[in-house]
Amino acid sequence: CGIVIVTNTNIKTGDHMRSQTFRLGTFALFAGALALQSHWVSAQSGTTNYPNKTVKMIVPLTPGSGADIAGRIVAKNLAESWKQPVIIENRPGAGGLVGTGIVVNSDPDGYTLLVQSASYAANPAIYKKLPYDLKSLKDVNILGTSPYALVVSAESPYKSLKDLVNAAKSKPEIIPFASAGVGSSTHLAAEYFNQTMGIKMLHVPFKGSPEAIQETIAGRTAYYMAPLQTAIAQIQGGKVRALGVTSATRAEAAPEIPTIAEQGFPNFEIGLWVGVWAPSATPAGVLQKINTDINRALQDSDVKSAYAKAGITIKPMNLAETEKFVRSEIIKYTKIAKDAGIEPQ
Repeated sequence: CGIVIVTNTNIKTGDHMRSQTFRLGTFALFAGALALQSHWVSAQSGTTNYPNKTVKMIVPLTPGSGADIAGRIVAKNLAESWKQPVIIENRPGAGGLVGTGIVVNSDPDGYTLLVQSASYAANPAIYKKLPYDLKSLKDVNILGTSPYALVVSAESPYKSLKDLVNAAKSKPEIIPFASAGVGSSTHLAAEYFNQTMGIKMLHVPFKGSPEAIQETIAGRTAYYMAPLQTAIAQIQGGKVRALGVTSATRAEAAPEIPTIAEQGFPNFEIGLWVGVWAPSATPAGVLQKINTDINRALQDSDVKSAYAKAGITIKPMNLAETEKFVRSEIIKYTKIAKDAGIEPQ
């Protein structure tokens, strides 16, 4: 947008009032041009009145999963501040690939977002070819982190981490462990545990965390590396026994559970995280607003309280920090899969 301003240099010097009036008129015209250009730039960036309609957050996992819990807490706060509905839509399937593909193919306007767990970083290590290009999505923010809790049935013969590891090493049959799906973060977190302990176990994938926990409660799988927020109710209700958490220090939400690190494996640490993504062609101004407003939501007292009860730690980041973090996690999970000898599907 460009406006050319022409001035008359031949105004008579004796007519001071006319000259002043001309200058004021020229200034007003110039100011108006700047305002028009500013409005045009704002419209191009997509920030004008965003959001002015319903925002949909696609969670490619089952209800009750770690991403679902964190996403719903933040979505409620954003809806209140944006004064627009923010809807969580669960679209599970293929380790999160189904729901992720929906977001990739959506309009890049900020009204369809992806809320996914660390499985987003794990999937590239599991599948030879993803049905989408990672460059098709832009890393927007990290909603929070949580340790995994290694849980066994309350009726399990394994009373400690040592019991489980010794059984896996001594029994001739391969003991099964549960996950929330092939390529999920719970799958690779368990593989990392098995690698560290020097044991081999049989992977049994389920549709999601709720199903994996139920099968573990029933004793049909030996253990499940559950996101703490999805298992804390069963732990407190006595349905499962937590043998350890995967954080470097004990979890504030369940301080009675020892860390795996303090049980003889000082370098053991791995955690679940939940992030937000948007189609990569989304206007930069919209991406920045979503990032900023999520960070504001994470500082809200009600969000902090809900997170604390769920065992989620706040981890606000700007756009650049989010991108750097996600790239490093993809590298980490790729190494875990390679070391576990997992052949990409």
